[in-house]
Amino acid sequence: MPLASEATVHHALNIAVGPLTITGFGIAVAAAFVLGQMVASKEMERRGLDSNPVPDIVAATLVGFIIGAKIYYAVLTHSLDSLFTRGGFVFWGGFAGSVAAGALMIRIKKLRFWQIADVFCIGLAGGYSVGRTGCWAVGDDYGKPWPGGWLSVKFPEGVPPSTAGNMSSTFGVHFPQGTNPLDVIAVYPTQLLEVLLGFVVFLLVWRLREHKHAEGWLFGVWAVYAGVERFLVEFLRAKDDRISGLLGGLSAAQVISIGIFVFGLIWMRMRRDVTAAHPGIHAR
Repeated sequence: MPLASEATVHHALNIAVGPLTITGFGIAVAAAFVLGQMVASKEMERRGLDSNPVPDIVAATLVGFIIGAKIYYAVLTHSLDSLFTRGGFVFWGGFAGSVAAGALMIRIKKLRFWQIADVFCIGLAGGYSVGRTGCWAVGDDYGKPWPGGWLSVKFPEGVPPSTAGNMSSTFGVHFPQGTNPLDVIAVYPTQLLEVLLGFVVFLLVWRLREHKHAEGWLFGVWAVYAGVERFLVEFLRAKDDRISGLLGGLSAAQVISIGIFVFGLIWMRMRRDVTAAHPGIHAR
């Protein structure tokens, strides 16, 4: 146990199975989608709906997530080679890919998108919280320097390691002259903060699952909460995608978060009232 004045030293979770290496990130993503499927299936059944299409929709969203997350990362890094690496997944890109793939499967199954979105956003909220443990497991998506004692974390095996050299060249962090570029810097454990805040979002959405609005309304609620959560956490993240100029140095993820937030408000307004065209969640 580290002393109160010491930072926690993180070591990546990798499990060797013969010639294969299973990363903590892979385990967390798999667990997130399993949890999402379980929650969605149970909620479909609770609402008196057929849960048989759920596994196919979840499988489609998983494929869409991987493709979308990798494409976004390749665009962000301006490197097509990153499409063929094991690392490099960006949530908002994965989210866009999963929604597109899920919507396609919903159409194939001849289901109502609004109905499925209202259910799946609950599993999405829970899955996001679990999935963020994977970023912690591999030492990815950590925060800015923070000498905060045992609450701060050093990532000597991170992606990339949180050395002064990496944080300076990759994230534009400035250190005093003479700082050894090989020094491992203590930072904010933003991955764990996202796990916690993601769980709070899940609890909020879960509490509203029996809403009296038109089906689909809850997806807008999730978008509002998720946009706020990610926007705030980004202030602590070590990032290399800050946008200068009129946006005041916000990250690309923050700009997207604002868009998701506004989209959620509009979606909630559109699905607020139950009508003949917009049935409630228990309507047949």
